Amino acid sequence: MLKFIIRRLILSIPVLLGVSILSFLIISAAPGNFLDVFRLDPSISRETVQRLEREFGFDKDPFTQYLTWLFQVVKGNWGYSFQFKQPVFNLIWQRLGATLLLSLTTLVFSWAIGIPLGIYAALKQYSFKDQLSSVIAFLGLSIPSFFFSLLFLYFASRTRLFPIGGMLSVNSSQMNTWELIVDYLWHVIGPAVTLGFSGLAGIMRQMRGQFLDQLHMDYVEFAKAKGMPRKVVFYKHALRNAINPLITIFGYSLSGLLGGAVLTETVFGWPGMGRLVIQALTAQDLYLVMASLMVSSLMLIIGNLAADILLALVDPRIRYRFH
Repeated sequence: MLKFIIRRLILSIPVLLGVSILSFLIISAAPGNFLDVFRLDPSISRETVQRLEREFGFDKDPFTQYLTWLFQVVKGNWGYSFQFKQPVFNLIWQRLGATLLLSLTTLVFSWAIGIPLGIYAALKQYSFKDQLSSVIAFLGLSIPSFFFSLLFLYFASRTRLFPIGGMLSVNSSQMNTWELIVDYLWHVIGPAVTLGFSGLAGIMRQMRGQFLDQLHMDYVEFAKAKGMPRKVVFYKHALRNAINPLITIFGYSLSGLLGGAVLTETVFGWPGMGRLVIQALTAQDLYLVMASLMVSSLMLIIGNLAADILLALVDPRIRYRFH
């Protein structure tokens, strides 16, 4: 297992390198840069703009800019944000925690509800409850998260049951630890539900299909014929085999949440990386955009690695192959 983890970590290096090259080329191909605002300002002299170009490295070709950025990243320097006037690493570190908290809360919400609903729908196949769950699942898969966010904001503003923005209340500095946890959970309901609803629907459909496939396997019929209790057959044998394919999509779920969080965080005013990415793209803040993309890629790699490890823990065949 340790050799497998080390091998996967080594293979992730060229993946990150390829993502960084492609991202840098796409960003560099976009017309203009951060200094366009200064060029259009008649009060700023041409000499000042040229000095800023040399300071930020815009006077060099994209290949040289990329190599300079890459060498600095290897040294631990992620660059300097043009817009926020501070190191990129500090900005990412300040916002990453809020995004990870939202993503993990959303994962718990979607998986903890989606899997039981999928199992229940499979056991009640073709019943009214199964059809109702299918309708809910199709709605969740078809409604964009940003539109659902707007609907939730309208509901929250009309009923005042939930806050309509932010991560904590304005008086959070006066709260103790338990009150902070409750306040966070109150604020995270909106973004977590809207961000995780489509994921919940997908997991529910996947779980239903996989569980139904296992229920029609020969080993399930054989276990029933031997007189084994139905609960043991369903939840100890069939469920364990049905849940394996879902573990493989776990890694993509984390990266997908980070991507979907961009719009959700913007709508709900969540102080995470999503809003930071929007601001960086709008201002063409090169190094901040690059760092955000690299963090997202790293989360995808970590998620896939975690999914492989979990799959090895629940599937003896995978463990045997690793040995």
